[in-house]
Amino acid sequence: MAKEETIALKISHISKQYPGVKALDDVSLEIRRGEVHALMGENGAGKSTLIKIVAGAVSPDSGEIFVGDTRIEAMTAKRSKELGIAVIYQELLMIPALTAAENVFLGTKVTQGGLVNHREMEQRAAAIFEELGVHIEPGARVSSLSTAYQQMIEIARALVKNAKILIMDEPSAMLTEDEVETMFQVIARLKAAGVTVIYISHRLEEVFHISDRISILRDGRYITTLETDKTNKAELIHYMVGRELHQTFPPRPPLPEGLPVGLEVCHFTGNGVKDISLCVHHGEILGLGGLVGAGRTELAQLIFGMAKLEQGELRIEGKPVKVRHPKDAVALRIGLVPEDRKGQGLLLDYSLVQNISLPSIRAMSKSIFVSQSAEHKAAEAQRQKLNIKTPSMEQLGKNLSGGNQQKVVLAKWLVAQCDYLIFDEPTRGIDVGAKKEIYTLLNELAGQGKCILMISSEMEELMGISDRIVILHEGEFAGELQREAFSQDRILAIASGEKGVSLL
Repeated sequence: MAKEETIALKISHISKQYPGVKALDDVSLEIRRGEVHALMGENGAGKSTLIKIVAGAVSPDSGEIFVGDTRIEAMTAKRSKELGIAVIYQELLMIPALTAAENVFLGTKVTQGGLVNHREMEQRAAAIFEELGVHIEPGARVSSLSTAYQQMIEIARALVKNAKILIMDEPSAMLTEDEVETMFQVIARLKAAGVTVIYISHRLEEVFHISDRISILRDGRYITTLETDKTNKAELIHYMVGRELHQTFPPRPPLPEGLPVGLEVCHFTGNGVKDISLCVHHGEILGLGGLVGAGRTELAQLIFGMAKLEQGELRIEGKPVKVRHPKDAVALRIGLVPEDRKGQGLLLDYSLVQNISLPSIRAMSKSIFVSQSAEHKAAEAQRQKLNIKTPSMEQLGKNLSGGNQQKVVLAKWLVAQCDYLIFDEPTRGIDVGAKKEIYTLLNELAGQGKCILMISSEMEELMGISDRIVILHEGEFAGELQREAFSQDRILAIASGEKGVSLL
């Protein structure tokens, strides 16, 4: 047990009940000053609710919060900020039209003679960026900056407000490997300066790289806290899911020769991609690899009719088809599980039932009336099949955990009986238990003869689940690897544009 004077944040017997679900059940936890403390657990374990309580966005039903030695009677968002607690959420709070400096000082007055002092603002922002070791032009519009730089602006904003406890929720979800390394360097600087960092992530490798200790929640309950250098992945997974996951990726038997081609992309140009051709066989999982900006998502958008195809042809079962709009893709039984599940995959203010039935609403209708019994029957079947955790079928999409949101997006395409499925980063922001469930589902769908195109930035996932991998570089086809030739070095070399890489 840490000495009392080293405790930055103490959570004591916190509970929170929502209709139909106990989000937190008597959770007690201590965070030390100046440590990087990882918070882990499956989707729905209670991590987000705990963050919101600490940040003052949600009030607990019972329990106490101590910041240092001070017991906080009623934590509010205003009180939390006064105490030096800052949260960087997955959805970054940026105003794109403003400059980097203006975003850093959002909510903080920098004035002279009653007017905003832009010069001082930029000078102070530049000093903070230098302190963090990142090169951001203070006068640059945020809309022109990468996600990684926007995240650094959020950190700078927290420092301006004198943050002593910084909570980072899935900070690496949208970053490249190099950007993640830069973020780790910034966290190390914050730690050296005495800032306490609470780091929430599903990525085990990151947690082992950056954290001092790891606390685990499961089903709203506190399970344990471990010293990072004294544990391992197997132990963490066991505590997180309450069971052993003996094999992350289900076995993929070799595909028989002569499988028919179901989906064929012929010389696609547009939306940032140039002359790309590929095909997906029935029963095959084709992985699509490449660095951020390689054109993977852009290609998926062209196939699904979300972007305009300038040249090229899409063929289904060998026949040319026209897809000018997503409704055309749905009519052809093409489904897309997008990278941005909240912005493009779900209707957040609609129920689980409504989201699942949406692409199939015509089939569930008689005349102008939708059959509610058919909607509920289809949704309930998918809830059971995919193990979607929800207190009610009427639960709104925005109130589901990330992993369950992803399952709902999958469910709607299963109900629509799609034969050609595109998965864009299918397990981003999802815990290890839910990941295995999705991998198993992909395997089952391929076993049913469906054509699956899977985009992933996680190398282990790309190699672990794919039968074949096509790699893009700067919007162009760069190479193709059969399963027996998979290797991380080879994929990265091709993705980086290196010529002459052996494909055998």
